Amino acid sequence: MLLVVNRPRAGPDGALGAQRWRWFAREPQRIEWLSAAILFTGTLIFGINLIDSFIEGLGPVTEDRLVWSPDLIGCLLFLISGHLAILEIGHGRRVIRPRELEWWIVMVNQLGSVLFMVSALAAFVEPASAEEVNVGIANWGTLTGALCFAIAGALQELERPGAAD
Repeated sequence: MLLVVNRPRAGPDGALGAQRWRWFAREPQRIEWLSAAILFTGTLIFGINLIDSFIEGLGPVTEDRLVWSPDLIGCLLFLISGHLAILEIGHGRRVIRPRELEWWIVMVNQLGSVLFMVSALAAFVEPASAEEVNVGIANWGTLTGALCFAIAGALQELERPGAAD
């Protein structure tokens, strides 16, 4: 959120310039702010999932309600955030710009979100058997999704403010 709120913006003359530093701003009319806010909310929901996953002795239905449901909701919010980010870099359209670092960051993040969703779907605990649908896919999706997020985070270190504007 800090990156979005404090991103250089065009002034009256059209030139990019830094604004005063802010810890928070409510700007839901800006698609990049909305994307970041949804991503932040998804991250908080993943925190609920993480805390609940430490509860021992949960039955399958309770585990699905307390652990799997927040996981699925968090994944869905990540996918929505990624979709908005794709629209933001394309100024309202889906674009393919493989020569732009910003495009790669958004696409690798979105791939990570898709892989997390695959993981969440595979982690559903079937009430009859008390087993996850597919533990291997759940673990693979979590690992590869996390790697995508790590790669996108590393790529952000190379990004310069205003470079894609």
